Amino acid sequence: MIQPEPQSTGLSSLLNDIECGRIKIPQFQREYVWEKKAAAQLLDSIAKGFPIGTFILWETQEELRSVRNIGNHDLPDTPSGHVAQYVLDGQQRITSLYTCFKGLVIKRNGKTEDFSEIYIDLEAHEDDEVVTLNYKEDNPDRYVKIVDLLYGKLSVLARQYSEDGLDKIDLYKERFKSYQFSLVVLKNASLDVATEVFTRLNVGGKTLTLFEIMVAKTYDLNQGFELSEKFDELIDEIGEDYKTISSSTVLQVISLVLKKDCTRKQILKLEKQAFIDIWEPVTIAIKKAVDYFKNYYGIAVSRILPYDALIVPFSYFFYLHPDRPLDVKKEYLQDFFWRISLTERYSSGVETKLGQDIRRIESILENKLPNYDFDVNISTERIIEQGWFSTGRSFIKAILCLYASKGPRSFADNTKVHIDNAWLQIATSKNYHHFFPKAYLKSKQEDEFYINHILNITIVDDFLNKRVIRAKAPSLYMKDFKELNKNLNETMETHLIDPDTFGVWDDDFDLFFEKRAEVISKELQEKLIMKEKNNLEKIMEN
Repeated sequence: MIQPEPQSTGLSSLLNDIECGRIKIPQFQREYVWEKKAAAQLLDSIAKGFPIGTFILWETQEELRSVRNIGNHDLPDTPSGHVAQYVLDGQQRITSLYTCFKGLVIKRNGKTEDFSEIYIDLEAHEDDEVVTLNYKEDNPDRYVKIVDLLYGKLSVLARQYSEDGLDKIDLYKERFKSYQFSLVVLKNASLDVATEVFTRLNVGGKTLTLFEIMVAKTYDLNQGFELSEKFDELIDEIGEDYKTISSSTVLQVISLVLKKDCTRKQILKLEKQAFIDIWEPVTIAIKKAVDYFKNYYGIAVSRILPYDALIVPFSYFFYLHPDRPLDVKKEYLQDFFWRISLTERYSSGVETKLGQDIRRIESILENKLPNYDFDVNISTERIIEQGWFSTGRSFIKAILCLYASKGPRSFADNTKVHIDNAWLQIATSKNYHHFFPKAYLKSKQEDEFYINHILNITIVDDFLNKRVIRAKAPSLYMKDFKELNKNLNETMETHLIDPDTFGVWDDDFDLFFEKRAEVISKELQEKLIMKEKNNLEKIMEN
């Protein structure tokens, strides 16, 4: 049973708890963003005895990754034998109190702010702004720094201020010291409950991601495990080509390896030590999966990978089978990859489907062809029907993977086209070339659907696309390339185009469209184990 416990505390106790490391700011809180003006308004409310809201703290013995610094100032670890109280609500206010009363200099975003330069206006009326930033040098006796008000020596203050000024200083000092801050301490709550409370308190603000929660949960100082740093290291090791892999993908792999389930609820239940222990072997498996996509399937970059989630079942495979598959597993994996991609399986309900699909991976590990309760259609009719070119769709990305797997070469000199994530973010990227250029087809009043179709797309060099091909008819620009590139027919094979039979030299778009659909359909069929093909194999075996 959760026990929210109302409490109150004075300023000295609050600041001391921060300074000694008992009150902590968890990593899932955002950075300190208040400027001095907002901090001054907070102190002005306290000086007038106004309520400033309740601080909600989560008291726990669980060791979390916490932001130990306020601004650029280090704070200590929680003392041995004490429980930590993590700030769920009120972080900006608590941090403002600490920075102001300690007179800290905060460095952020290339700027430096001196929070000691906040003053009490000793001549201000109660209805006016008592706490101010507007210090006037021609009347220094009118102002006292907040930090001096609380910690200044009486002997020093007495030399500068009049008796009336000292009376005002004593008045405001007493108001700050006697002010009771309202707290609600949440006890006996699990991490997922605490983060749920945080999320509800921050409606309209920051909603915690599952990864941020797991960063907090799995932090271990003694073992040197900090999940966000480990994830960054993994992405660095994988390299630029697959840097778009999401953190949720990695969590799903770990959860499936440990529990054969990767729902959010299950991930939150993962034990910290088990998570830490499995990290290294799982990340090795992930890197092997990425390497397999790049070197066996020819998918050079993650931007055209139909789903990040495809990394999950393949990582699961390589976790249990560290070696590259060389027997029927290779064929079954290839069939699995293209079925998932072409049926757009992970477009919804991905967590549940991943749980189902690792059982298919387990069948593959046993040299068995998995059973599929969904069919894949890669007929020419379906390719034409579903071929509107949008890089956000799995079906289109699957065909882009097919293009990439052929190692496309430059029309100009038969050199390999460099495929880069940065070039392939959107459908209008200059590296996606409409073989029959858009402007040319529009001049022929061709329908937009067929102009911007995956069958009309090739992957080419940025230079050629922008400066050479432009809006020329294929027969014209291909004639130029034929003079430059003596291996042009060989080059075009890498783009699944035969200039001599596809109507290229006659600028016959209809024939080109029909022929390329047939070639792509045939290529995809060869990558799948179709039911008819599988039945024939069984008959031959018998």
